[in-house]
Amino acid sequence: MPRIIGIDYGMKRTGIAITDELQIAVHPHKTIASVDLLEFLVNYLAEEEVELIVFGYPTHADGTPTYLTEKINQICLELKKKSTIDIEFQDESYTSVEAKEIMIQGGMKKKKRRDKSMVDLISAVLILQRYLKHIP
Repeated sequence: MPRIIGIDYGMKRTGIAITDELQIAVHPHKTIASVDLLEFLVNYLAEEEVELIVFGYPTHADGTPTYLTEKINQICLELKKKSTIDIEFQDESYTSVEAKEIMIQGGMKKKKRRDKSMVDLISAVLILQRYLKHIP
């Protein structure tokens, strides 16, 4: 069975999470510079069997798109030109807040909690877990 990729896109960094081959577990994969995302995805899709990419879709509290949604849509259009992969979206509201809480509950030291790439990575896991309905 192919994998599913979850993406927490940000202006500077993007967190990436990936399922196992059975699509049971979600694992943090890596955080990369956002400018490298398209190249990373094209290369990953060439090496691994992937069924779907799930982008976290940022909206304001009233449901209107944020400044990032246009950039995410642009990346999706570029990716569609280079592959036939299916792309879906998952509301990413409050995933960064939840990621920080998970880090605190996990006993992570304050210095390590300041690492924003760790927040992006955990947020990507949360986005994919929500999509797969592992968490509400």
